[in-house]
Amino acid sequence: MTDEGEAPGDAVVAGPASGDRPRVVALGGGHGLYASLSALRGVAGDLTAVVTVADDGGSSGRLRRELGVLPPGDLRMALAALCGDDEWGSTWSEVVQHRFRSEGDLHGHAVGNLLIVALWELLGDPVAGLDWVGRLLGAHGRVLPMASVPLDIVAEVELDGVISTVRGQVACALTPGRVQAISLVPEDPPARPEAVRAVLEADWLVFGPGSWFTSVLPHLKVPALARALHESKAKRLVTLNLAPQPGETDDFSPQQHLEVLRQHARDLRVDVVLADTGVVDDLDALEKAAAALGGRLVMADVAAADGSPRHDARRLASVLDEIFLQKR
Repeated sequence: MTDEGEAPGDAVVAGPASGDRPRVVALGGGHGLYASLSALRGVAGDLTAVVTVADDGGSSGRLRRELGVLPPGDLRMALAALCGDDEWGSTWSEVVQHRFRSEGDLHGHAVGNLLIVALWELLGDPVAGLDWVGRLLGAHGRVLPMASVPLDIVAEVELDGVISTVRGQVACALTPGRVQAISLVPEDPPARPEAVRAVLEADWLVFGPGSWFTSVLPHLKVPALARALHESKAKRLVTLNLAPQPGETDDFSPQQHLEVLRQHARDLRVDVVLADTGVVDDLDALEKAAAALGGRLVMADVAAADGSPRHDARRLASVLDEIFLQKR
């Protein structure tokens, strides 16, 4: 998905946690999760991000290969999205997102990636390290990896009627053709118990927006986490993308995203599907796809006003708050 940064002025002011605000778990990775968290941090009473750990490109991939750690990049972006709008939060958000530019080995590394990995080495616990970074940033929520080990995504890709298998998140995103299905290596990765507990205790589970096959669906391929996502008494909301993800969902309609979700998790029940009014061509088909998951369709103007394929944090927060209020 080409979505989802937060433009200047898009930030949502996060108020104090309140007993009448829902406990929300947002699942995803990358820019899509950043957009979701930027909106949710202003309307959730307790917010947890459960983040994919399959990135194998860029700074994250280099650290993963060199040190054997979880790829920190998507975790870093989630923490940056949870920073407050005061001087402390905005400054630290910029610091952890800053990338070195040089002719040497540091080129392309994000400061936050190095900080996270340093704390992992010192503390010996990925969750404790992320909690410490969150405290430093003044994050309005918690960030957790979905699994305890780095993962590889294996995708079946169709091109001109021929199915090929590719391995790795970068390869999945760049290989020509349409992704048909994904699996994970290892096949039965250990879920983080903190992530499973957060899902079971949540009032709302929010899927998307984001790269469908490499950021959203992998959560449903971690067995213990997938069981929790099915068994949780929380309500479930899917936020649809504003544009197809090149190389993953080329030419996908909004309803095809839901059909793929159903193919990967046939028993998962969804309460609400949220779509932007500007990207829906076949309303009837989308309503039927939402109903097939057990949910109702909510249409709203949640895209950035400049026409870019990016969610506006304030608009999205307003709509999510209204949805949460209706379901209390």
